[in-house]
Amino acid sequence: MTGRPTDDTATGGGGAADLPPPGREAPPVLPVSLLVSSARLILERHLGVVWVGGEISNLFRAPSGHVYFTLKDASAQVKCTLWRTRAQLVGFPLADGLAVEVRATPSIYEQRGEFQLTVAAVRHAGLGALYERFLRLKAALESQGLLDDARKRPLPRFPRRVGIVTSPRGAAVRDVLATLHRRWPSLPVIVYPALVQGEGAAREVAEAIATANRRAEVDVLIVCRGGGSLEDLWAFNEEAVARAVHDSALPIVSGVGHETDVTICDLVADARAATPTAAATLVVPDIAEHRHRAGQLARRLARAGEHALSRRMQALDGVSRRLVHPAARLAAQRERLVDLAGRLARGASRAMREREVRLAACRVRLLRELKAPLPQRLPLSALRDALVRASRDRVRREAVRLESLGRNLAHLDPERVLERGYAIVARVDGPVVTDAALLAPGDALSITLARGAAEATVTRTRK
Repeated sequence: MTGRPTDDTATGGGGAADLPPPGREAPPVLPVSLLVSSARLILERHLGVVWVGGEISNLFRAPSGHVYFTLKDASAQVKCTLWRTRAQLVGFPLADGLAVEVRATPSIYEQRGEFQLTVAAVRHAGLGALYERFLRLKAALESQGLLDDARKRPLPRFPRRVGIVTSPRGAAVRDVLATLHRRWPSLPVIVYPALVQGEGAAREVAEAIATANRRAEVDVLIVCRGGGSLEDLWAFNEEAVARAVHDSALPIVSGVGHETDVTICDLVADARAATPTAAATLVVPDIAEHRHRAGQLARRLARAGEHALSRRMQALDGVSRRLVHPAARLAAQRERLVDLAGRLARGASRAMREREVRLAACRVRLLRELKAPLPQRLPLSALRDALVRASRDRVRREAVRLESLGRNLAHLDPERVLERGYAIVARVDGPVVTDAALLAPGDALSITLARGAAEATVTRTRK
């Protein structure tokens, strides 16, 4: 399929050449769709994603948002398709005649059998290599800690001198000087001249930073230049400038390019400003604002002083009104003492008379009470009579009870029993005998009678 066709094949004529040799099968006939899709797969797998550079022509934006254009150079051209989702990510307008580099996948549009590029990204021609260098240097410096926020120093609030590293003939230095003069007119400014574009610019910027540190005559350093393309700003993406900014003992503010421009110098510096003018604004405070603030504070201080003085004066007036000459104060105290002494004497005399009157009244009452019987006498007499009566009744009851107990006791008296003819028989040397079975003939007994006693001997017992 890759060989050059013969004349017969090219003209499509028939003949013996179209027939397979004897003993061999005829080659299969491929459908067009299979042939084109196979070619597309071989092309995509063989080349993969590639960067292709050329000039845009025949640019067409479809209503759907997809972009179609032709990428060409002096010898060839290829159709390109940029889908809507990818077209929204392109950071600049596409136009005919614009030299670009596209990251694309070579393919074949099967419905027409046309070779084309499916574009994934677009960049200006020549910027790709520079941007890759930028990313590599950024990654290297970041791994070494040069981009860490922890190492960045605060800017002085009120710098005594400001240094500027820039081209003395550029518009950036004029903008910075004008802004510094407007914000703080009396502030000294020292310009350290250096190329900011072209061959040797990075070396001169690094040397100017080193010179400012060596001379140590400023408190803060501004490194700046105006806007431009990536190539114009490339001096501030060089490692020499990054190292000089990192090694600087002076705090550095980077104001390179416009707000959308980001350089290595911006990332390493202690502070980044969007423009050179913004860098000047960041470094120096506004004297008008401070004067206004100082005026407000002065007015507040004056009002506070006036209020304090007024309060002190009012207090002094009150004290002065209460202030009396010592002689007058002594005279007033003497008069008051005399008055108090008189009041004390009169009070003592009146109290004495009152006590005398009360004493006389008490004497009269005492005499009257002594002559009259005591009011407690009648209750005591009644209580005494009642006690006497109760005692007599108690004695009488107890006597009757004692007499009854005596009679009962007399009934139990053994002697009264003996008087009725009974006797108490007891052993001579032992207890009273109450059972004849306890006696034996010959036992000596003692017999107690109502009057007297007798002794006997047992001769016989009966049960």
